[in-house]
Amino acid sequence: MRKKRANKNIMKKNSFVQGAFVATLGIVITKILGVLYVIPFYAIIGEKGGALYGYAYTLYLLFMAISSAGIPLAISKIISEYQTLGYYDAKKRAFKIGKQIAITLGIVCFIILFIFAPQLSSAILGDLQGGNTIEDVTFVIRVISTAIIVVPVLSIYRGYFEGHKFITPTAISQVFEQVMRVLVIVVGSFLTLKVFHLSLTTAVGVAVFGATVGSLASYFYLIEKRRKNKNKFEEKELKVKEPKITNKQILKKIMIYAFPLIMIDIFKSLYSMVDSVTVVKALGNIYGTKTAESIMSILSTWGAKFNMIIISISTGMLVSLTPNLTSAAVIGNKKEVHRKINQSFQMLMFLIIPMTVGLSFLAKPVYMVFYGASKYGPSILNFYVFVALITCLFTTAITITQVLKYYKVVFISLFSGVVLKALLNVSLINQLYHLGLPAYYGSILATIIGYGLSFVICLVALNKKCGVKYETTAKQFINILCGTVLMVISLFILKLVIPISSATRFLNIPIIIVYTLIGGSIYFVYMIKTKSIQEVFGDKLLKKFQKKSAK
Repeated sequence: MRKKRANKNIMKKNSFVQGAFVATLGIVITKILGVLYVIPFYAIIGEKGGALYGYAYTLYLLFMAISSAGIPLAISKIISEYQTLGYYDAKKRAFKIGKQIAITLGIVCFIILFIFAPQLSSAILGDLQGGNTIEDVTFVIRVISTAIIVVPVLSIYRGYFEGHKFITPTAISQVFEQVMRVLVIVVGSFLTLKVFHLSLTTAVGVAVFGATVGSLASYFYLIEKRRKNKNKFEEKELKVKEPKITNKQILKKIMIYAFPLIMIDIFKSLYSMVDSVTVVKALGNIYGTKTAESIMSILSTWGAKFNMIIISISTGMLVSLTPNLTSAAVIGNKKEVHRKINQSFQMLMFLIIPMTVGLSFLAKPVYMVFYGASKYGPSILNFYVFVALITCLFTTAITITQVLKYYKVVFISLFSGVVLKALLNVSLINQLYHLGLPAYYGSILATIIGYGLSFVICLVALNKKCGVKYETTAKQFINILCGTVLMVISLFILKLVIPISSATRFLNIPIIIVYTLIGGSIYFVYMIKTKSIQEVFGDKLLKKFQKKSAK
């Protein structure tokens, strides 16, 4: 019995595909939890509370990007590099220095966000009247700022585990973090508003504090996991004479690796910030402040939850791709680098294209199940999910470009995309309104165009600088597109027999299940028949699944 229990605590390294699968599964579970909790949360706080929650969370993500976004992947990359080369002392010191940087950045960002919350709130709301006040937004920003003290250090531990290719513990820690966060959000906001009858602002404040509670729980889990498996991190796979690497050199390497990654997340957050400071004002002139805030709450909070499930697939993949791509690049295996890049794009498209199109097709019943009847919700979700698709492709391309150290391309790509988004946002809102189309589509379209430009710049650079050719990926893209079109045709035929939505909220659940099972089955059968699934994921992984299912 003791041996069995001990074995449960022993961690095993994950291969690239297995690691990508585990990381993606963990992140998808967290995002599903993140979608499910919004059903009761929306019922508790409504659209006004959702807008307030969105204001705080958008700023939190921006400051979290500054304090920690690039550090876990940078640490993962450096740990993987030193482990591959056999530089074990440098590896230990890199982890220690990373923690020191994270603590410092976390405290500084917390102080800035806490002190300047009123000014940031004023920049978001301006002189708008009839919705949330500057005082409301200031309060929730200050509450959520506490999470920034914890998240950077947590991110270092995740990067340390991932750099050793221990992907499973970090995936579990993310699920654990989300469970704790969701409990605080739902139970806390309910007790605050419905039991203790405190204000809506206080309820949203309690909800955003869930980020702090969740990150603390995840942090202590990883510390305990590392303590129980300390010997696994100290295994010496190579016996080489380690060169003298100073702390200053390690610090410089961390900053060189982390800075582009931090910039990636800052620029991604700037897309949301552009919306925060322009959309409500622009739409307010068309629909009025109250409706504009409702639309903004869907874009920033309610609709965004569905996008996060799709985006989590690329996030999970990158957790495994970074250390594996780094290892191949360090030893100069160009063929393996090219293979992993193409396989990443193929795996990503295989999953996200049918998911995105399917969710767009089922936007009305899906939105109805989660939030009830809404004038704008289904219409926004129908188009907004394509932001998730382009975000996944952009994030993967920009991370690969960064891992291969094409930093100039990274900055040109990021800067070009966000500037284009800022220039187009308000003008597209007004132009689409004058064309008789939904004005809020302008903001969504500007985001898609901005990310699209960044994605193309990265692809061209990878081809010219690294010699990556995309013939196999283009072939798989055509197969995936054909399978998706076949799926959509089958759903349109099904629509003639089974209505796509019901006026009764929870009757939409069996409708969604039927459409998903039939559409998904047709897509997967097509991909199996064309042997695309074997070519994308490899026979080895499929045989493992077949053996397990046979048991």
